[in-house]
Amino acid sequence: MGGVSTQSPRPGRGWCRLRGVTKLFLPQTQLEEWALADKADLREGKLVVMAEGGTTFPLTPAVHFVQLVSGEDAQGLVARVKTEEQLARMGAEQMADSVLVGENAYEVVPGYVTEVASSPRPEGGEKKPDSEADLLAAFILNKMG
Repeated sequence: MGGVSTQSPRPGRGWCRLRGVTKLFLPQTQLEEWALADKADLREGKLVVMAEGGTTFPLTPAVHFVQLVSGEDAQGLVARVKTEEQLARMGAEQMADSVLVGENAYEVVPGYVTEVASSPRPEGGEKKPDSEADLLAAFILNKMG
């Protein structure tokens, strides 16, 4: 097995784990809450996590497609995350919490995608939460729960 596995605990909040890399979608509203609480901040296109001693993670603007508002979801975008670059390649237009793809309208959650390196999982064993990916994921999931 292997490859990509996705889970999304709630709309607009989720993660995708690729071999060696963990991608996390962070809603803009969540980042604003963390900034107000001095838990994390967005600086020069990077997420700075204060709880981890100022560890930084690169951010890419993105949206999470929550639901189809009108038209057909022929491209299967609902429950997917797309970066601004991917939206531009699709000819999509974003307006706040909406995205138009051709004649189709979607409700989206604006935010960012961050990527962190994952530690390889020992054969037959559970991965210990000591990599940057696990620490960031634990921080995010704890704050979202």
